[in-house]
Amino acid sequence: MDIIDLETNNSTLTRVHPRLELCGMTKIYPSVIANDSIDLTIAPGEIHAVLGENGAGKSTLMKAIYGVVKPDKGEIFWEGKKIEILNPAHARKLGIGMVFQHFSLFETLTVVENIALAMDNKTDMETLSEKIIEVSEKYGLTLDPKRLVHSLPVGLRQRVEIVRCLIQKPKLLIMDEPTSVLTPQAVRKMFKTLRKLSQEGCSILYISHKLDEIKELCHKATIIRAGKVTGYAIPSNETPSSLAKMMIGKELPVCTQNNPDLNGEKCLEVSNLSKTKSNQFGTNLNNINFFVRSGEILGIAGISGNGQRELINAVVGEWLTQKPENVLINGKAIGHLDTGKRRSMGLGFVPEDRLGRGAVPGMNLMYNYLLTTHRHNLVKGGLICFKKTAQFAKECIASFDVKCGGIDDQITSLSGGNIQKFITGREILQKPKLIVASQPTWGVDVGAANIIRQSIIDLRNAGTAVIVISEELEELFEICDRLMVIAQGHLSPSLNVCDTTKEEIGIWMSGMFPDGPVESTT
Repeated sequence: MDIIDLETNNSTLTRVHPRLELCGMTKIYPSVIANDSIDLTIAPGEIHAVLGENGAGKSTLMKAIYGVVKPDKGEIFWEGKKIEILNPAHARKLGIGMVFQHFSLFETLTVVENIALAMDNKTDMETLSEKIIEVSEKYGLTLDPKRLVHSLPVGLRQRVEIVRCLIQKPKLLIMDEPTSVLTPQAVRKMFKTLRKLSQEGCSILYISHKLDEIKELCHKATIIRAGKVTGYAIPSNETPSSLAKMMIGKELPVCTQNNPDLNGEKCLEVSNLSKTKSNQFGTNLNNINFFVRSGEILGIAGISGNGQRELINAVVGEWLTQKPENVLINGKAIGHLDTGKRRSMGLGFVPEDRLGRGAVPGMNLMYNYLLTTHRHNLVKGGLICFKKTAQFAKECIASFDVKCGGIDDQITSLSGGNIQKFITGREILQKPKLIVASQPTWGVDVGAANIIRQSIIDLRNAGTAVIVISEELEELFEICDRLMVIAQGHLSPSLNVCDTTKEEIGIWMSGMFPDGPVESTT
């Protein structure tokens, strides 16, 4: 398909080809058709959203464009010419860059060394450093080329990923969940950068589950469901609800809140907790004090890498504290008890790291369900109750709409969002007395995210004490009763959600709260 531009001068007719055109793109795996005859067109300078539920086929399509996977059928036209993208290096030579959701940086190397690794042509470090400074300042993404990556806050690490693409002057930039680790202020700055790129003619393929961002930023959207294109939209003419309905094929479920009981007994108390980081990539915890009551949701906001992992490890028992009384559950000192013993006391845990901490890649769904639920009469006399375990695993799959073939599927055969739904559902269905959920809806589509959030609210209403650690301010404001912020290992005072704003919490995430760290983390 050509985009036609009529010029009156000398009665000429100029044809401007689309930057990228996909025709009938199909990718078939043994258990699923990931992409089923997908058509997509993006013009020069267009910001184009690709929307879909978890497992809809978005990532597979992006990988085909970037040369990571080879499509089984279909044609790719690049600036009007039919091509076959052989690999990522070939994609970069064409002018295609990709910023992945998970950073691919070496923490012990400098910014310039990391960027040099991605360059297809050899460049001396001094010249490349000058180029990094030039490009980063041009797009408002200032970076110090000589700074070690492990010393950078997560917002600056994402800048490295973006500048690594921009330095090669891409004609098409693919961005996968680019704002998931950013404060509201940093999101505004990124949008300004993307609009500048668009004005210069760079096309942008944008994947995000944040529908308000899609509406604000993107010119057009392609909606994919179960591997097929189900519609196209102009986001500015839609509402987040209408976009969500296109994605999931039905009305978006809405979370319903009851008035919380803020007078419950203290279920968890953490006091005078300090810990020196165990390696150069960690964060020191500085005199942490907080509590959460039964029947309330405490949200902890913060930019990734500011001590969340260390705090979680101390609460769930992966790190033992110096004094048992640093951590109390229902008034009992448990700082010296390991994770298993804390789980036996009613602790549930949804880790941020899905594979490795939340699930075992080599196991199927039934065995992964058993990992943390065996205490609930699923193992007797050292023998597994297979029938009962299978029944509960199926309940988890059904209740949380986990898209899979069944309980015998390997967990690695699921999309990231579906793995997250399974792990979160497994913990929630155990009805714990205390649950710690780290990024519970990270990478999960809007429909499934609302199911998870409502389940967390229902746990709170049933008397469970809930701690939610999240970088999603929308999520925290939707489900939490109180909020705190962690920055550089310091924990802020708590605020009732009704007494604060996203803007105030965004500023606190930079470390600017009473008795907080002086240096900003953004």
